[in-house]
Amino acid sequence: MSRVLAAAAVAAGCVLSSCGGGGSTPTSPSNPAGNATVITITRQNGAQSFSPNPVSAGGKTVVFRNADTIVHRVQLNDGSLDTGNIAPGATSSVVTMPMEGTNYHCSLHPDMIGAVSGASGEPPACTGVYCQNAD
Repeated sequence: MSRVLAAAAVAAGCVLSSCGGGGSTPTSPSNPAGNATVITITRQNGAQSFSPNPVSAGGKTVVFRNADTIVHRVQLNDGSLDTGNIAPGATSSVVTMPMEGTNYHCSLHPDMIGAVSGASGEPPACTGVYCQNAD
Protein backbone atom coordinates (compact mmCIF):
# COMPACT_ATOMS: atom_id res chain seq x y z
CA MET A 1 0.00 0.00 0.00
CA SER A 2 2.79 2.42 0.87
CA ARG A 3 4.41 1.77 -2.51
CA VAL A 4 1.16 2.66 -4.26
CA LEU A 5 0.87 5.88 -2.23
CA ALA A 6 4.50 6.75 -2.94
CA ALA A 7 4.02 6.17 -6.68
CA ALA A 8 0.88 8.32 -6.64
CA ALA A 9 2.75 11.10 -4.82
CA VAL A 10 5.60 11.01 -7.36
CA ALA A 11 3.13 11.07 -10.27
CA ALA A 12 1.22 13.98 -8.73
CA GLY A 13 4.47 15.87 -8.19
CA CYS A 14 5.44 15.36 -11.83
CA VAL A 15 2.08 16.61 -13.05
CA LEU A 16 2.08 19.64 -10.75
CA SER A 17 5.64 20.65 -11.60
CA SER A 18 4.84 20.69 -15.31
CA CYS A 19 1.90 23.07 -14.88
CA GLY A 20 1.85 26.75 -14.12
CA GLY A 21 4.27 29.60 -14.86
CA GLY A 22 7.78 29.19 -16.13
CA GLY A 23 8.38 26.45 -18.64
CA SER A 24 7.79 27.41 -22.21
CA THR A 25 6.47 30.48 -23.96
CA PRO A 26 3.42 30.02 -26.18
CA THR A 27 4.12 30.37 -29.86
CA SER A 28 2.12 32.20 -32.50
CA PRO A 29 0.21 30.04 -34.94
CA SER A 30 2.29 29.15 -37.96
CA ASN A 31 1.46 30.51 -41.39
CA PRO A 32 -0.37 27.66 -43.17
CA ALA A 33 0.82 29.01 -46.52
CA GLY A 34 4.49 29.02 -45.51
CA ASN A 35 6.39 30.22 -48.56
CA ALA A 36 3.55 29.32 -50.90
CA THR A 37 2.07 31.90 -53.25
CA VAL A 38 -1.38 32.97 -52.07
CA ILE A 39 -4.13 33.16 -54.70
CA THR A 40 -7.13 34.99 -53.28
CA ILE A 41 -10.61 33.98 -54.33
CA THR A 42 -12.30 37.36 -54.46
CA ARG A 43 -15.80 36.78 -55.83
CA GLN A 44 -17.73 35.18 -58.67
CA ASN A 45 -16.58 37.42 -61.54
CA GLY A 46 -15.13 35.43 -64.47
CA ALA A 47 -11.40 35.96 -64.97
CA GLN A 48 -11.41 38.57 -62.18
CA SER A 49 -12.48 35.95 -59.62
CA PHE A 50 -8.91 35.18 -58.54
CA SER A 51 -6.09 37.53 -57.58
CA PRO A 52 -3.48 37.60 -58.94
CA ASN A 53 -4.59 36.22 -62.28
CA PRO A 54 -2.60 35.03 -64.06
CA VAL A 55 -0.11 34.15 -61.35
CA SER A 56 3.55 33.32 -61.99
CA ALA A 57 3.74 30.04 -60.05
CA GLY A 58 4.65 27.25 -62.50
CA GLY A 59 6.41 24.52 -60.49
CA LYS A 60 5.77 26.40 -57.23
CA THR A 61 3.49 25.83 -54.28
CA VAL A 62 0.28 27.83 -53.91
CA VAL A 63 -2.70 28.05 -51.59
CA PHE A 64 -6.14 29.39 -52.40
CA ARG A 65 -7.55 31.77 -49.76
CA ASN A 66 -11.31 32.27 -49.91
CA ALA A 67 -12.07 35.95 -49.25
CA ASP A 68 -15.63 35.52 -50.57
CA THR A 69 -18.77 34.83 -48.53
CA ILE A 70 -19.58 31.52 -50.24
CA VAL A 71 -17.86 28.15 -50.64
CA HIS A 72 -15.55 27.58 -53.61
CA ARG A 73 -13.69 24.51 -54.95
CA VAL A 74 -10.72 24.93 -57.28
CA GLN A 75 -9.83 22.33 -59.89
CA LEU A 76 -7.20 22.32 -62.61
CA ASN A 77 -8.90 22.15 -66.01
CA ASP A 78 -7.21 18.82 -66.75
CA GLY A 79 -8.67 17.35 -63.53
CA SER A 80 -5.26 16.58 -61.98
CA LEU A 81 -5.89 18.68 -58.85
CA ASP A 82 -8.94 19.39 -56.70
CA THR A 83 -8.69 21.51 -53.55
CA GLY A 84 -11.94 20.25 -52.09
CA ASN A 85 -14.43 22.78 -50.73
CA ILE A 86 -12.87 25.98 -49.36
CA ALA A 87 -15.19 27.66 -46.86
CA PRO A 88 -15.46 31.46 -46.60
CA GLY A 89 -12.37 32.75 -44.77
CA ALA A 90 -10.54 29.42 -45.12
CA THR A 91 -7.38 28.53 -47.03
CA SER A 92 -6.76 25.38 -49.08
CA SER A 93 -3.97 22.94 -48.42
CA VAL A 94 -0.66 23.74 -50.09
CA VAL A 95 -0.55 22.41 -53.66
CA THR A 96 2.22 22.36 -56.28
CA MET A 97 1.41 23.77 -59.69
CA PRO A 98 2.68 22.10 -62.89
CA MET A 99 6.03 23.48 -64.11
CA GLU A 100 4.62 24.33 -67.56
CA GLY A 101 1.74 26.32 -66.05
CA THR A 102 -1.94 25.48 -66.09
CA ASN A 103 -5.50 26.75 -66.16
CA TYR A 104 -7.99 26.27 -63.34
CA HIS A 105 -11.58 27.04 -62.41
CA CYS A 106 -14.05 26.86 -59.55
CA SER A 107 -16.01 23.64 -60.06
CA LEU A 108 -18.97 25.11 -58.14
CA HIS A 109 -18.98 28.28 -60.29
CA PRO A 110 -17.46 27.30 -63.67
CA ASP A 111 -17.33 30.87 -64.97
CA MET A 112 -14.62 31.57 -62.34
CA ILE A 113 -11.35 30.89 -64.17
CA GLY A 114 -7.67 31.43 -63.55
CA ALA A 115 -4.26 30.70 -65.02
CA VAL A 116 -0.77 29.88 -63.76
CA SER A 117 2.18 31.05 -65.87
CA GLY A 118 4.85 28.46 -66.53
CA ALA A 119 8.60 28.81 -66.87
CA SER A 120 8.15 30.58 -70.22
CA GLY A 121 6.37 33.43 -68.43
CA GLU A 122 3.07 32.91 -70.23
CA PRO A 123 0.15 30.76 -69.09
CA PRO A 124 -0.85 28.00 -71.49
CA ALA A 125 -3.69 28.78 -73.87
CA CYS A 126 -7.01 28.20 -72.17
CA THR A 127 -9.12 25.66 -74.04
CA GLY A 128 -12.38 23.91 -73.27
CA VAL A 129 -15.70 24.81 -71.73
CA TYR A 130 -14.18 26.72 -68.80
CA CYS A 131 -12.52 29.21 -71.14
CA GLN A 132 -15.65 30.42 -72.91
CA ASN A 133 -16.05 33.31 -70.43
CA ALA A 134 -12.36 34.22 -70.24
CA ASP A 135 -12.93 37.91 -71.05
